[in-house]
Amino acid sequence: MTSPALPEPAYAQLSAGPRPAPGPAADEGLARRLRALACTAPLHDLDTRKANLAGEYTRYAMAEVALAAIDLVTLHMDFDTGADHEQIVARLLPRVGAQAPGRPVAEHERVARWVLENLINVGSADRGFRAVYGTFAPDGSYVRRDYDFKLIEEVPAAGGTVFLRATDEAVNVLVGALDTDVTSAQIAAEVKLEVLISRGRLADAQLAAEQARYRTVQYAESLRRALESTRRDVRAVDWLHTVPDLIDEALGHVADRYRHENAILTNIRKARDESEEPENKRRAAELVDIVKDCIRRHTQLQSRLLEAGPLFRAEQDRQAFADHSGRPGLDLYGQLLAPVIALPVEDALRVTDAWFARGTGLRTPGAVRVGDLVELLLTPPAEREHLGAELPEPDLVATPDDSRFSEEQLALATGLLRLEPEAPRRLSGLLAEARGKARANGGGDHEARELARLVTLLAFHAASPPVGTAHRQGEAGVLFAVDDGTELDDPDFGGADLIVGTALLEAAGAVTEAAS
Repeated sequence: MTSPALPEPAYAQLSAGPRPAPGPAADEGLARRLRALACTAPLHDLDTRKANLAGEYTRYAMAEVALAAIDLVTLHMDFDTGADHEQIVARLLPRVGAQAPGRPVAEHERVARWVLENLINVGSADRGFRAVYGTFAPDGSYVRRDYDFKLIEEVPAAGGTVFLRATDEAVNVLVGALDTDVTSAQIAAEVKLEVLISRGRLADAQLAAEQARYRTVQYAESLRRALESTRRDVRAVDWLHTVPDLIDEALGHVADRYRHENAILTNIRKARDESEEPENKRRAAELVDIVKDCIRRHTQLQSRLLEAGPLFRAEQDRQAFADHSGRPGLDLYGQLLAPVIALPVEDALRVTDAWFARGTGLRTPGAVRVGDLVELLLTPPAEREHLGAELPEPDLVATPDDSRFSEEQLALATGLLRLEPEAPRRLSGLLAEARGKARANGGGDHEARELARLVTLLAFHAASPPVGTAHRQGEAGVLFAVDDGTELDDPDFGGADLIVGTALLEAAGAVTEAAS
């Protein structure tokens, strides 16, 4: 029995080899889902790491506490201010205590603080999270990308205090979406809310109302960030097209939302008054409070939108006519260390004494009150050992050498770039000679490529030579690289075939004589 022949299109598809990488639209959808999954990873990691805590913490659902903390921070932050750290911990205690009612209150507080600090990511340097995901480049190659995000961030306030604000990623974790258009999501949420209320499904309507409020907070956040960036630097924000379009769109959005929310509020009150079940009355009363909060936030957003234009003009005038300081920075090596080393000790002491007296900052006195001073004067001196206290033996750990290039490679590359002033060379010739030297020293193709890469990096660095620093340090010459429009013909690198050479500094000899 013979198998049926495949149709011509199917056979052509099977014989064409591997399928190409998906298109940009499909790959962007996958990237959105990967980023959404990355935003939930810190919450799942809390339940994984709770076993490392000293005590019986397995009964606590840390992800639930984390979601409640994000919810509380989102609802307590305002346009200009945020949520108080201690207030969030206090409001988390009932939820944490409900999970383990038999445990002490101190343990409940420790769990709440531990979850909140992990959402802030206190242990990291930038207080953020990082996830790695892959996408396809236009040429079909697989590219790994880093996605940096935060969930709750600490923002300084007036008076030296710090408050908490939930980021867009945290709000997206709550509503289960990522990079959603704020306007379309807000309209869809309110239409859904109105339909659910008209059908009497108040439990689902409460969830939809909470999602609509989260979208309102997110819309205000986008405007707040634009205004904050404007206060720092007007040029960092596009006030020609982007922000004016945002303001016009937001004003129309607020006007539509007022109309919808007042109609929704009327329907909720009607459902509350006509319902005979206590549960429906309670849910309707909660919905009234949520919608009133949405109306309050829209009122605040409208006032900020109306103030955005005058704020931009005021900041533009302030930053344009601000008196910029013209004082140059201090070069410690060229202006202090190099001249002082050449001086006699007697003359150098005057310079170093003046520098360290003003460069070490203020020193707090040991006794700032009369009582402290009297106690210090009347306290007998403690007996000391003749050679002082015994110093502990330090536990030294060897630092691993994680540099990409070895000292031998750096010496070879430096020798190649030690060019005569009258004989500049092309970068392509230097790369070919670098590969030849690496192979002559017993290296393979990998060592040849690495040495050529190091020569390329040094040549690119010479495209903007530090002439001023070299002049102050008394260097005889400086390496430079110039692009004359010739394209680089190389199997590993592309770009311009730079002209690399050495430029002599005229005042180098005079500086050396003055230093001696």
